[in-house]
Amino acid sequence: MAMLILTVGLQGAGKTTRARQLAAKLNALRLTPDEWMIPLFGEPEADGKRDVLEGQLLKLALEALRLGTAVVLDFGCWSRDERYAIRHLVEDAGGSFELAYLPVDEKTQRDRVAHRQATAPHETFPMSDQELADARAFFQEPDDAELSTGEIIDPPKGWQTWSEWAADRWPSFGDDHRPPAPA
Repeated sequence: MAMLILTVGLQGAGKTTRARQLAAKLNALRLTPDEWMIPLFGEPEADGKRDVLEGQLLKLALEALRLGTAVVLDFGCWSRDERYAIRHLVEDAGGSFELAYLPVDEKTQRDRVAHRQATAPHETFPMSDQELADARAFFQEPDDAELSTGEIIDPPKGWQTWSEWAADRWPSFGDDHRPPAPA
């Protein structure tokens, strides 16, 4: 059974560094949206294009799992719903799921983001202290139950399945993520 490891954390937590380490160790496909956004659009959000890109990368990750390839998905996933949806989709595709949470305190986060901007501005996006504070306020830290049991809760009210929720969250994901039915 192929495995998908999802890195979770705020900017500057070390997600991409950890994703690179895991991908090398597991001989896994690593998918990092930030590395696509700059070459494709020159900015981190680009009028909703990041959500479209993430949907395509998620489809690619699930296809890789079906082919037996391990995947490290370097998304950050600040909301529990995103993490539960991905966990469900991975298990639905026949893969195993692991969450790699990288906590970071505020000072370390600011220092790492500033260092990255100073040393590799072509590989990152400028982030103000206010943007970092806003992200920290929005971020839903994984709790012990999410980290230890991996139990998938029901989708949010108004959604029948996590697949439907995911198709709304990542517009390019859609229902075409499922493999064709056997003949």
